[in-house]
Amino acid sequence: MKSLYLIGWIISWIAARLIFRMKVHHKENIPCNGAFILASNHISLADPQLVGSAVNKEIHFLAKRELFRNRFFGNILRRVNAHPLNRAGFDKKALETAIGILQSGEPMVIFPEGTRGRKGELLPVRPGVGKIARTAKVPVVPLYINGSDKLLACLFGRKKLNLFVGPPMTADKIMSYDDDKDGYRELAEEIMNRIKDLKAEFDRRVN
Repeated sequence: MKSLYLIGWIISWIAARLIFRMKVHHKENIPCNGAFILASNHISLADPQLVGSAVNKEIHFLAKRELFRNRFFGNILRRVNAHPLNRAGFDKKALETAIGILQSGEPMVIFPEGTRGRKGELLPVRPGVGKIARTAKVPVVPLYINGSDKLLACLFGRKKLNLFVGPPMTADKIMSYDDDKDGYRELAEEIMNRIKDLKAEFDRRVN
C-alpha cells in the first residue's frame, strides 16, 4: 500500500474494529487478487472508510465532485484512491476512469444507488454500475452495510455495525448481460437485488 493510503487504512481499521466494533460477515467472499467491484449500499459519509477497511489491499473509490473543490483536500483524496464523480447526471469521464482502473487489475468500491439513503432505506439503482462491470468484464461482490449512520450509538453499544458480503457475481455471469443500455440496467438491478438479499439476511439475524 502507498504510505498515505496505509496510514488512512490503519486509522479506519482501528476505528471500525476497536471503537465501533464492526463485524464483517462472510469476508471470504472478497477476492484476494485481481480486479473486482465491491458494490455496497450507502447510508453514511463514513461508508467508504469502513468498507475500505474490510479489504486487505488498496481499493479505489468514486467520490462526489464537490469534495475536490478544495485543492489541498482534493489532493489528499486523490492520494488515497478517490476519484471525482458528478452525481448530477451522466459522467462519462468518471465511468472511463473507473473502467480503466478495473481493467488495470485494481479493485473499486461503487455505491450503485449513487447517493446516500436516509434512515437506512435502499434507493433505486442507477445503471452506471452495470455499464462499468459489463465493460470492464470483472466480478461484482455485493455488500450490505448497517449501522454506519448511527456510529455514536454503535460506540456506546446501543447499535451494532455490520457488513455482510455476498458471493461474487463472476465475470462470466456479468458477460451474459447484453452490452447495451437495457443490459446495463438489468445487470444493475441484479446487483441491487443481491444487496437486498444481504439486507434480508441481516434482518433475519436481528429479528
